[in-house]
Amino acid sequence: MQAPQIMRGSPVSLLLLRLLLTGVCIDAYKPVIIVHGIFDGPKQFKTLSMYIDKVHPGTQVALIDLYDNLASLKPLWKQVQGFRKAIYPITQKAPDGVHLLCFSQGGLICRALLSTTPDLNVDTFISLSSPLAGQYGDTDYLKRVFPENMKKKVYHICYNKLGQKISICDYWNDPHQQTRYLQSNNFLPVLNGVKPHTNIKAWRQNFLRIKKLVLIGGPDDDVITPWQSSHFGFYDSNENIVEMKNQEFYRNDTFGLKTLDARGDVSACVQPGVKHVMWHSNFTVFTNCIEKWLT
Repeated sequence: MQAPQIMRGSPVSLLLLRLLLTGVCIDAYKPVIIVHGIFDGPKQFKTLSMYIDKVHPGTQVALIDLYDNLASLKPLWKQVQGFRKAIYPITQKAPDGVHLLCFSQGGLICRALLSTTPDLNVDTFISLSSPLAGQYGDTDYLKRVFPENMKKKVYHICYNKLGQKISICDYWNDPHQQTRYLQSNNFLPVLNGVKPHTNIKAWRQNFLRIKKLVLIGGPDDDVITPWQSSHFGFYDSNENIVEMKNQEFYRNDTFGLKTLDARGDVSACVQPGVKHVMWHSNFTVFTNCIEKWLT
């Protein structure tokens, strides 16, 4: 029996072609896992999830509902353990990998997941306005945690055992107190490889499993300080900006960033005019910095 003929250009053929193309595209979209930042949770990312579904219909989007709101102040290593339990099973069900889209403090959690998990199947890591090189600034977020302290005094709280039980202290990087930072901070300097540890080679190898690193941030953020921290830049002791390629962890390739960059797999997107709380709901940010990586 001959298959029924479909006339070229007929409504039936056009519909069939559309369905076939839609099916191919849906199958091609890798799952997207979203990790929130400090003082928020999944509900703040419903707009971003809607954007993803609008341009890539059928994409599986997982909004991880852990350590929301005030619980986001718990120590980051503890949060990393919890997020690993939630995220790992999703990655194992995605043979082609997933995209990890992480906002603000969540970017550091995702960085730690990628380094400390040997078989996390992540294709692209999108870091959305995250303090990857640390935080040092008088912002509204800081005042919510330490209302009576200016940035120059915060190290008294952060650089001790009690302070290291508060998430923001895990990435508080005082450029004037680097000796104390390296002695007392057990998260960021360890993660970035400027504080030696026995797992540094293994963590570097794990991080280099990703295919793409996308760094997003901008000069009008008003929370991430300096904003260049979202692109691995940071202050020197005079509070002048040292760009990523001049950072010690880049030059020494301590966690693989230089190698990833040499591969051509680091992409930076600078978007002016965006406040910190608007990164995940700004459609211009989505179209200019995020959309093309979510295939």
